[in-house]
Amino acid sequence: MNAFLDMGGYGVYVWSAYGIACVVLATLALASWRRGRRLHQKLQRKHQ
Repeated sequence: MNAFLDMGGYGVYVWSAYGIACVVLATLALASWRRGRRLHQKLQRKHQ
């Protein structure tokens, strides 16, 4: 298991890249969700 996590000495770079990618994807998902919610609220207010 340690050999897998170490990845031939490149584990720090590989796992940090995975971590950064996950953070970026989560941020994009959250931003999209928030924008969709705001747009939905704006459209509801406009049609009242």
